Amino acid sequence: MFRTKSVEQSIRDTEEPEHALRKSLSAWDLTVFGVGVIIGTGIFVLTGKVAKENAGPATALAFVAAGIVCALAALCYAEFASTVPVAGSAYTFAYASIGELPAWIIGWDLVLEFALGTAVVAVGWSGYVRSLMDNIGWHLPASLEGPDAPGGTFDILAFLLVLVLTVILVLGMKLSARITALVVAIKVTVVMIVIVAGLFFIVGDNYDPFIPPAVTPEGGGDNWTAPLVQILFGYEPTNFGVMGIFTAASIVFFAFIGFDVVATAAEETKLPQRDMPRGILGSLLICTVLYVAVALVVTGMQHYTELSVSAPLADAFKAAGHPFYAGVISFGAAVGLTTVCLILLLGQTRVFFAMSRDGLLPRFFSVTHPKYKTPYRPTILLGVIIAIVAGFTSINELATLVNIGTLFAFVMVAAGVIVLRRTRPDLHRAFRTPWVPALPIISIAASLWLMLNLPGETWFRFAVWMALGVIVYFLYGRNHSRLGKEGRSLRS
Repeated sequence: MFRTKSVEQSIRDTEEPEHALRKSLSAWDLTVFGVGVIIGTGIFVLTGKVAKENAGPATALAFVAAGIVCALAALCYAEFASTVPVAGSAYTFAYASIGELPAWIIGWDLVLEFALGTAVVAVGWSGYVRSLMDNIGWHLPASLEGPDAPGGTFDILAFLLVLVLTVILVLGMKLSARITALVVAIKVTVVMIVIVAGLFFIVGDNYDPFIPPAVTPEGGGDNWTAPLVQILFGYEPTNFGVMGIFTAASIVFFAFIGFDVVATAAEETKLPQRDMPRGILGSLLICTVLYVAVALVVTGMQHYTELSVSAPLADAFKAAGHPFYAGVISFGAAVGLTTVCLILLLGQTRVFFAMSRDGLLPRFFSVTHPKYKTPYRPTILLGVIIAIVAGFTSINELATLVNIGTLFAFVMVAAGVIVLRRTRPDLHRAFRTPWVPALPIISIAASLWLMLNLPGETWFRFAVWMALGVIVYFLYGRNHSRLGKEGRSLRS
């Protein structure tokens, strides 16, 4: 269960013709991918929610806290991605350092994380597009507006979006990178409009108090939906105050989800040893700066108690008497969420592909397209499944599962850096995480702290999914493992 796959073997597997991916990405492509997936639902929606309910103007500090947790993890990801430039991200890293069962668990976790993330964002994209269509007088039949709409049963827009993105991913990574670059340019332009235009409408009094005094929420902290840290340690829950900033950080962490997807493209990068660290760290730095600036501007334009929860950026400009900017922001959000779906779907297919190449999932899915050199079989399978889920299911309440899944991956990767430094000190590392083991330990502690600030019910759902994954491993993966079969043949 804890047999490891050597780095050398992982790299050799990528050179088998029928399982090889095409190397076409540069550091610029990776940075664009990172920015494309990070800037999405979090900044366009969550800013208003956490400012109004948890942190007030100090939401900017919550973004800083979440960004620091991600930066600690990013330094660990950068070392692995440059040392083991193989598809699969945290799954591949865990397989090379900790062992097969932990690798399977993290891969199983990532499949859930990226699937739910793609579906949730697709439903959010559909909502923005329907809003824009309504503004110009176009209306979908009520039955096709999705389960969240009155009388809706099927979200046709979310369904079609995922199918179209599936086709794009099958046709090749370079095409995906070009489309992403165009959309990211639009999205970043919109964010800059929010920052620059919003500066002229800031009212200083809206920042008073910057950290609102702590208040006890209605209902106390006894129910199961309270953060686990409150359930375990029994302290009285509060909104706002210093603890409110940490609660807000555990929520806005969703806004950073996706930078780890960059690591899944390591195998398709021309010079991964040089370009992976640049892409991972560069995209994270750009987005953190933009997030903090947007949070400061929006809470300065409108008092945090009056912010909209559903569309805070657009509604802040409406409140300031500038509906034109509100329309531009809605357009940018709709366009921007397209790349979030694309890259989350990309990440999931690469993890699934890597697991099938190792035999932990059926090897049928590890064959690449003869022309496009993309993992077309898992891409089509997962694309169709997620399209159906996005079309029929209202899954916004499951979004916190995406957070806990990502944080769990961060813990495993940081632990893997420590282990691999001890077991394989001879490996050439183009990028070295500084201050090992201190920095990875701090990364683990910070990730666990944010996990403890997630609701208890999220932990329960996560535990159920992980238990199901362990059962699947023992029923299928352990017996079909390529590494296990090689070991058995050598013993015989």
